[in-house]
Amino acid sequence: MRWNDRIGRRIKLSDLHILLAVAQFGSMAKAASAIAVSHPVVSRSISELEHALGVRLLERNPHGAELTDYGRAILSRSHAAFDELRQGVKDIELLSDPTAGEVRIGSTAPLGASFVAAIIDRLSRRFPRMVFHIVSEDANSLIRDLDERKLDLLILRKIGPFAEDRQSFEVLYDNPYFVAAGGKNPWVRRRRVELAELVAELWVLPPLGSRLGSLTRDIFDAQELPYPRASVVATALEMTINLLRTDRYLAILPESIFTFPAKHPFIRKLAVELPIVSGPIGVLSLKNRVLSPAAQLFIDCARGLAKPLARRK
Repeated sequence: MRWNDRIGRRIKLSDLHILLAVAQFGSMAKAASAIAVSHPVVSRSISELEHALGVRLLERNPHGAELTDYGRAILSRSHAAFDELRQGVKDIELLSDPTAGEVRIGSTAPLGASFVAAIIDRLSRRFPRMVFHIVSEDANSLIRDLDERKLDLLILRKIGPFAEDRQSFEVLYDNPYFVAAGGKNPWVRRRRVELAELVAELWVLPPLGSRLGSLTRDIFDAQELPYPRASVVATALEMTINLLRTDRYLAILPESIFTFPAKHPFIRKLAVELPIVSGPIGVLSLKNRVLSPAAQLFIDCARGLAKPLARRK
């Protein structure tokens, strides 16, 4: 297959865009309606693309259409092509106006509410016209969105290995977990507390099936303690903090909650030494992908904000 004969002259971005729409909506008719073209235009575009590549990209059925293995292969590469063009347009916009830019960040809820929020506050003071798109999901969903180039970068905790052939992880700082309580909780006044003393307290705990839930169980298992009975099972950070404010509940939270964007007014760390040390916080990005100037500014600001914590280690 020669580039000039099969690719350079005969494959159009508009055809790839239509194929992407059919894959997203599951039928040519729905895709045509979504992108405001006629059904014959969609059908002709797919046929021309299949002819140019010499393979069938879609399997038609009475319920619509779905990608073949060939279709999935070409679309996985098309995401990168569309992303690079979009980034190129944004680079031009930023060069023409250095105070403007857009960056898409993924992070877990605790980090988004603390460290990421502090980065945005600092960066937006220097570049007030920058726009930040924040996505807070579980780590697996965020990594999938990064691979599909829906996000520019991730700020998250390194819990397990990443795909080193296509992803790069830069460590920023350690973010250990602590037992958290409300500022007037009686345990706050103690200079030293053993974890065993807290087992019978009221706890706000994450679901055991989550990563934080597994880490929490490991903390108690490491000291051969029974796992506390959860009074509240929740993942929502705001709910956890509001319950801690009542001074009745305990929870296990990362240190960043107490540090960013400033010292927390309601929550305190108990003097409990936890036996489990989890992975560091860092920036996860795709290798061989040129990030926009706005994304680079975000990473530079994250490095600067993390320096005091890195030195403390």
